[in-house]
Amino acid sequence: MSLNREFLPCLIVPCFNHGAMMAGVLEQLAAYQLPCLVIDDGSDAETATELQRLAAQWPWMTLQRLEQNRGKGGAVSAGLQLAQQRGFSHALQLDADGQHQLSDIPAMLDEARRYPHTLISGRPVYDESVPKARLYGRYITHFWVWLETLSFSLQDSMCGFRVYPLAETLTLLNSRRLGQRMDFDTEVMVRLYWRGVPSRFLPTRVTYPAGGISHFDALRDNLRISWMHTRLFIGMLPRIPRLLRQRRRQAEPQHWSAARERQGLWGIRLMLRVYKLFGRRAFQLLLYPVAGYFWLTGRAQRRASRDYLQRLRRFAQQRQQPLPQPLNSFRHFMRFGDAMLDKLASWQGDLQGIRLMDRQRCQQQIDSGKGTLILASHLGDIESCRALGELGDAVKVNALVFTEHAERFNQVMQEVNPRANLNLIQVSTLGPETAMRLMDKLNAGEWVAIVGDRTSAGQYQRGEQPRVVWSDFLGQAAPFPQGPFVLAAALRCPVFLMFGLKQQGELRVYFEPFADPLPLPRGDRQRALQQAVDRYAARLEHYCLQAPLDWFNFFDFWHLAVTPPARQEPEA
Repeated sequence: MSLNREFLPCLIVPCFNHGAMMAGVLEQLAAYQLPCLVIDDGSDAETATELQRLAAQWPWMTLQRLEQNRGKGGAVSAGLQLAQQRGFSHALQLDADGQHQLSDIPAMLDEARRYPHTLISGRPVYDESVPKARLYGRYITHFWVWLETLSFSLQDSMCGFRVYPLAETLTLLNSRRLGQRMDFDTEVMVRLYWRGVPSRFLPTRVTYPAGGISHFDALRDNLRISWMHTRLFIGMLPRIPRLLRQRRRQAEPQHWSAARERQGLWGIRLMLRVYKLFGRRAFQLLLYPVAGYFWLTGRAQRRASRDYLQRLRRFAQQRQQPLPQPLNSFRHFMRFGDAMLDKLASWQGDLQGIRLMDRQRCQQQIDSGKGTLILASHLGDIESCRALGELGDAVKVNALVFTEHAERFNQVMQEVNPRANLNLIQVSTLGPETAMRLMDKLNAGEWVAIVGDRTSAGQYQRGEQPRVVWSDFLGQAAPFPQGPFVLAAALRCPVFLMFGLKQQGELRVYFEPFADPLPLPRGDRQRALQQAVDRYAARLEHYCLQAPLDWFNFFDFWHLAVTPPARQEPEA
């Protein structure tokens, strides 16, 4: 199969008695000027008539009617076969009930163009309209899918908003009969994974419209789904050796941004509920089995933890500096879990046991009313910025994060504590638009926090060389991103370092000046940038030695896809 085949996508919309909603869906789709195959899955006369009217109105719509209702899976399969017959390479499936965020279609197709042999799927971001039974029931399916694939890579197998690579999918459909109703979405994704076709996921809003029509039969469809999982589990057993090899290949060193976060919003809500009902002590008891599970199953993270701790021990011995506590990877995982507990406590507004080590300097900076940039890190927690709330409500902190979960975390924080003074801002790269947005916040006297110890995901996704500065860190050259330091210089504002470390049973927040402003003169920009990163790395080393288990970069921090350049020493 050619890797350079032409990318020719179409839309597929299976429809069963959703005639009243189809006009609105097609009006939204008109903007994309894509061929649309609507599969009438044996609808009633009213819907059939409406679909015929719409087909006459929209020349880019093709209508195919199935005389008997085959179920969602049967309708999608018929649409995929029709799409291949029409010469398309990919088909974007969406539902006819108006649940999906159709503005995400360009992003879905862009991802499919970049990964033509991959199933691209939405990962739902629900609002309050979602039925709770449907929401929680999904996690049962998630568990079985992770078991059937021996992998966490299939993040959501039930979303009906996805782009199918037709050649790979029709090869599967022609080789065996899959579930024809609500069991289709999950089964096709799992069986494609077994055949080496991976899935990639993009977050997308899903809304359940008021008065919407659902064809989910609680008894019959749950029985079909249970039987499907039984078949998949039995089919998984002889595939265990191959699936384990497949998982090992996926665990090869990669950029940190390519690794999926191993907890979702539902997990955060569950932890909050446990914390509210039973308090901190009960939550701490849960940390042992939870941390043990992640320690046992997180092979790559466990290896990265051991590597970091070995480097730290050697570095401390070279400096003849004693470390404050015994070090091992399980204690490292437990400390991360304890940090999550501190995060939940701070979300609840419970700031007990937090101490600002330079309270006077921090208060002076707040009183100045100046917008301030905080260079933070993944040593400790960037949300230790919430300790500023001890000094009153005079300052709002905006934390930049390279993660797609920022909006949902903000939602949870606002639910828990509407007076929260920390706002998470999701970014993928640090470009001019980000700088302008942050300048507005600084001009309003707000503070901005950004971590200086992770390279941006966007550069890797585009295949560009990452813009990094290599600096000695714990005895070996490590890549630090240029972006935060270039951004700090461009914003021309006071820059401080902040580290929140757990020491002697309390969270100690260190706040120290770094530059005011950070100079990067054009004539000597590279040397000034190197010096700034070296100073940051040195302070990171200093605090790592004080709280070794507070380092929360669970990936190979020293590994990058490019070789570090020869270090040019400053001229005398």
